[in-house]
Amino acid sequence: MQHLLTDEQRSIQELARTIAEEKIKPVRAKYDEQGTFPRDIVRELAKVDLFRVFVPAAYDGLVEDGLGIVNMCLVTEELSRACGGIALAFAGTALGAFPILLYGSDEQKQRFLPAIAAGEKLAAFGLTEPMAGSDAGSIRTTAKRDGDHYVLNGTKVFITNGEEADVYTTVALTQPEKGARGASCFIIEKGTPGFSFGKKEHKMGIRASVTAELVFEDARVPAANLLSREGMGFLVAMKTFDISRPGVAAQALGIAEGAMDETLKYVHQRQQFGKPIVSFQGVQWMLADMATQIEASRALIYGLADRIDKGDTRDIGHLSAMCKVFASDTAMKVTTDAVQLLGGYGYMTEYPVEKMMRDAKITQIYEGTNQIQRNVIGSYLAKEAARLAK
Repeated sequence: MQHLLTDEQRSIQELARTIAEEKIKPVRAKYDEQGTFPRDIVRELAKVDLFRVFVPAAYDGLVEDGLGIVNMCLVTEELSRACGGIALAFAGTALGAFPILLYGSDEQKQRFLPAIAAGEKLAAFGLTEPMAGSDAGSIRTTAKRDGDHYVLNGTKVFITNGEEADVYTTVALTQPEKGARGASCFIIEKGTPGFSFGKKEHKMGIRASVTAELVFEDARVPAANLLSREGMGFLVAMKTFDISRPGVAAQALGIAEGAMDETLKYVHQRQQFGKPIVSFQGVQWMLADMATQIEASRALIYGLADRIDKGDTRDIGHLSAMCKVFASDTAMKVTTDAVQLLGGYGYMTEYPVEKMMRDAKITQIYEGTNQIQRNVIGSYLAKEAARLAK
């Protein structure tokens, strides 16, 4: 894949790798144990302009053409190689910014994107609710027009960057009687009257990422913060996921690579029966499968990311789903095998592979479970079968 990157993309990749090695690795265990948000790492990312890599140059970003999905994936992958949880401060902000990038007016982009590009403000995306997970069309949060404002009521759950973000792109029902067709998307700023934060989740993995509830109690949001127009909310969400899921896949890829790195070091050093365990054929076969799945994930992810950046976003939902399914399943398999190859040590917190295994699991769940992604892929293939049968 390296030969396909531009000089600027290689520089972005190397910079992210340096931050991961020098700033994240030394503190990842501490943040995992404490479950605290890595505000100091966020400042480091902002200092070297990494939040600019997915923002257009017109809004103080680094992207001259396209959407910067390859850039976003490169940074997410490299940061996740050190810590999947800490990487989410970056990746979650990209997710929250994408609806503005895709559907925001020039005025909205000028108002919000420069601060996000500078790392001065983090972003988050609010869709999931207690009764609306895989069935995203069942959201119940409402937004009623009241003069120059909308009044929001409801609760969002499991929101990445919740409470730590400053800008929240949030889906609510402006016409509840229409179901998903009555959903709209709003840009909501932290500090908006009636907007507060509820429960912070205590998680198995990605513990350096804050996951919290968003609570709306007669929250008054300016009508000027409506993205696109009323009734577009569900489309905004689905199109956002089409371009953000390669980022989840890149997070999974990075976690898998980090586990592979640790495993290769261990199997070279660890001796049993008088020789390094990497010399055993059984171990080599496991390593071969791990490496092959990692490289296959990389090809899927960056092939699609490059296509998106070149403006070809037609009918990519199934490809985005494939990236997410394959890379996240790979991350779970690779990290589980890494723990196995490290034996008893792999199960101990002294080695980071047990953390990577915990971090990997969420990639099979959020932004659409892998079961739902297989539904998306299967539905596409069923339509293709019907077309070819004509």
